[in-house]
Amino acid sequence: MDQPNDVRQEVREFLTTRRARITPDQVGLPITGTRRVPGLRRSEVAALAGLSVEYYARLERGQITGASTGVLDALARALQLDETERAHLLDLARAADGIPTSGRARRRTPGKAASRLSLQWALEAITDGVAFVRDPHQNLLATNALGRAFYSPVIGDGGRIPNLARFQFLDPASRDFYPDWELFAQMCVGIMRAEAGRDPHDRGLQDLVGEIATQSETFRHLWADHNVRSHGAGTKRFQHPVVGELTLAYEELAITAEPGLVLMVYTAEPDSPSAQRLRLLASWAAPADPSRPPLHEHVEGT
Repeated sequence: MDQPNDVRQEVREFLTTRRARITPDQVGLPITGTRRVPGLRRSEVAALAGLSVEYYARLERGQITGASTGVLDALARALQLDETERAHLLDLARAADGIPTSGRARRRTPGKAASRLSLQWALEAITDGVAFVRDPHQNLLATNALGRAFYSPVIGDGGRIPNLARFQFLDPASRDFYPDWELFAQMCVGIMRAEAGRDPHDRGLQDLVGEIATQSETFRHLWADHNVRSHGAGTKRFQHPVVGELTLAYEELAITAEPGLVLMVYTAEPDSPSAQRLRLLASWAAPADPSRPPLHEHVEGT
C-alpha cells in the first residue's frame, strides 16, 4: 500500500533529526574517520537496531509501511527515543498503514462537545484552580470562572475561539504573560508535533501550522526540529497583568468521553504567595457584590 507523501516526509525528517542528535560516544562507538554529517551514520543506527543497512535506509526515506512493532521498538532503542518520541514514531507508522490517531476516533465538532452542560458543570466545580478544556489544535474551548480571568490576555475580546498557539507566537502580550517564553514556545510546538503525528492528515492542524509559520520565524525553526513532547504534569510560571507572578502546578487529564480533548488544571501550592494571588484573581473576576468591600487587598510580592 502506498503511503501519502506527507507521512513519508514526516517519517524521513523525524528519523533524520533523531539520528543527527546522537554522537558515537553516547552509544559506545569509537569515533573513526571524518564525519561529514552530525550524529550517527545510517550504518551505525542499523547495526544498533539489528537491521540491515538497506532496510534502515528505506525506513529513513519514509518507507515505513508494514514495519513491525518489534522493528520500531528496536529503532527507538537505537535512537534513544523517550516515551513520547517512541509513541510519535508508532503513531507515524500507524498513519502510514492507514490507521490515524492511534486508533482512536475523534469528534468532528469538538467545540460542541466542550459546551456539554455536564462538562461545563465539572469545570465550574473547580473553584480554587484554573481549569480549561483544550483540543488538539490548541483551541481553548471551555474554562471555569477562574480560568476566564486567568486567560483574559489570551481570550481578549472574544471575537474568535482563543488559541494558545496563536497567542504564543503571534501576540506580543505572550512575552509578558509567559516569563519563560522560550520554554513555553518549545513546549507548544512539541505538543503540536505530537498531535500532527497522531493524525498527519488533520487539515485544521495543517492550516494552523501554516498560518503561524508564515508569521513567526521562531515557530518555523522549532517546527523544523521535529521535537515532540506530551504535556503531562509539571510547574509553570506566569506573569498575570492583574495579580502579578504566579507559579502553578499543572495536570493534564484525558476526557475519555471526548477523544482528543484534554482537561488542564493549574493549582498553586497551598498557603503560598501564588495561592493568595489566585484567590485575589478569583475575587477580581467575581460578579459585583454591593456588600463586598472594594478590591484593595495586598498580596506579598505583587
